[in-house]
Amino acid sequence: MDTYEKVFELAKRRGFLWNSFELYGGSRGFYDYGPLGSTLKRRIEQTWREFYVIQEGFMEIECPTIGIEEVFIASGHVGGFSDPLCECMNCKEAFRADHLVENVMEAAGTLSAEELTKVIKENDIRCPECGGKFGDAYEFNLMFKTTIGPGTGRQGYLRPETAQGMFVDFQRLSRFYRDKLPFGAVQIGKSYRNEIAPRQGVIRLREFTQAECEIFVDPRNKKHPNFERFADRELVLYSQKAQEKGEPFRMTVREAVETGVIAHEVLGYNIALTNEFLTKVGIDPAKLRFRQHLKDEMAHYAIDCWDAEIETDRFGWVEIVGIADRTDYDLKAHAKVSKTELYVYVEYDEPKMVTRFVVKPNMGKLGPLFKGKAKAVADALKQLSEKELSKDEIKVTVDGEEFTVGSDAVDFAEETVKVSGENVTPHVIEPSYGIDRIFYGVMEHAYDEENVAQKVAESELKGTEETEKESEAGKGESETEGEEEARLVMHFSSAVAPVQVAVLPLLTRKELADPAKDIIVKLREKTLLVNYDDSGTIGRRYRRNDEIGTPYCVTVDYDTLKDGTVTIRDRDSMRQIRAPVKGIENVLYELIYRGRNFESAGKPFNF
Repeated sequence: MDTYEKVFELAKRRGFLWNSFELYGGSRGFYDYGPLGSTLKRRIEQTWREFYVIQEGFMEIECPTIGIEEVFIASGHVGGFSDPLCECMNCKEAFRADHLVENVMEAAGTLSAEELTKVIKENDIRCPECGGKFGDAYEFNLMFKTTIGPGTGRQGYLRPETAQGMFVDFQRLSRFYRDKLPFGAVQIGKSYRNEIAPRQGVIRLREFTQAECEIFVDPRNKKHPNFERFADRELVLYSQKAQEKGEPFRMTVREAVETGVIAHEVLGYNIALTNEFLTKVGIDPAKLRFRQHLKDEMAHYAIDCWDAEIETDRFGWVEIVGIADRTDYDLKAHAKVSKTELYVYVEYDEPKMVTRFVVKPNMGKLGPLFKGKAKAVADALKQLSEKELSKDEIKVTVDGEEFTVGSDAVDFAEETVKVSGENVTPHVIEPSYGIDRIFYGVMEHAYDEENVAQKVAESELKGTEETEKESEAGKGESETEGEEEARLVMHFSSAVAPVQVAVLPLLTRKELADPAKDIIVKLREKTLLVNYDDSGTIGRRYRRNDEIGTPYCVTVDYDTLKDGTVTIRDRDSMRQIRAPVKGIENVLYELIYRGRNFESAGKPFNF
């Protein structure tokens, strides 16, 4: 059993992840988040908001998850959002054709369906399920199609990404930010891709959660005002050149920008910000790197693009975040299809005298000639050169129809004018986070199996008073920290742990349960996530909370009734301290959110 199987076994048993539609046999590519999983996921999302909304100041918007067809025609998804599909002619199982040939050639993702078909046949690649032969590969569009409205309705699609809503709302966003570049917007929500053969748990889903930020910047100035915050931060980079050698390297963000490894400061800052976020939510820094897209995989419109990748036990390096400079491609694409100019007017520091070519269509003549299409004809005339406008008969094309315009219907000339600014189509810097993949990465990197006896020896732990008193009270089998050979523990960051504190009465008796419940009220008033557990021996309860990653357990015992103190146990070290009930909520809040040293929070108890 590898780590992936162990993590999923725990996830299902403890209420992190369940197969969707399990009652009806399930369906690949869909998972339910259980009580603990949903909480862990929401805490990851909330931490993301703290980074991008609170710290960076990019406001959040929410757009429909269904989009009309025109949006996805402009974005290119209707015409080009597909994967090569290959079906077994025997068992009819479908597979990604490029995945089938990965073991026999490199850069399989760059091949066309026809080329993949040829490779599959030449290498006699057979179906992994039944050994049957494959048919020809073909392109399969990954968008879910739907109809908006009754009857035939209007063609629509479930969105394959959250980004397009922010591009479509660009004009509104620009006005909201008073047309001052740079500005940005974020969105967290569901996206949908009809994956051909999702077989990797939550790493490849048909319905998944994205957290995306679109930062609109002036293309003439890609310096970041807060660059020094991360300038000297060292990152593990896997650049294009490094991939030729197969060796990642460490470099500061400043060095990477100055040497051209990373295209510019804004991109470098956002790569470092991604690193900061991922390590905070619990991704192991030793299993994190940033890989630059190779030339043959980088989008034709992108200046530079990097993926945050994490190392996993079963799947190797997996992309969880993409950070790209998408230039002005998206805004220009939507401007073209919507026939609406999308730009920001940027004022100069000082007005300039500019000589420019000006075209002045005569609407008095164009109107009677072309009626409802007169404005479109006039706009087309404005795009022509002086040479084209000098002809006796000028031809323009509007909506696929050609029109002939007489030279007397348009004037043109060069003129020198004073201008105070210019219209600029911003470039877009896009950090795009796959929340489900990050969720799995946090789970796998937190998973640990420890030898308890060895841990006890390392931490110099002693037997606890709780277990001794429990035995004296006739509770039955007692469990000290050293009695079990192994413990399963999830080392979740306090920033995202789904349960932050467990409150445990030593025995299921009213005189201990009542003060325990009073403590819970205090902790919840501090907005801490608290679990009450009085089932089983204290040792077993510790183990249950270790398994779900609870950072601290508070045990109420008979000494609590005498001196008003409780035991606080640290998950990772298994050490315990005694601390007063009075002010316990502040102590735990400081331990969780302020990084307070555990030993300073009370009197050492078992070490």
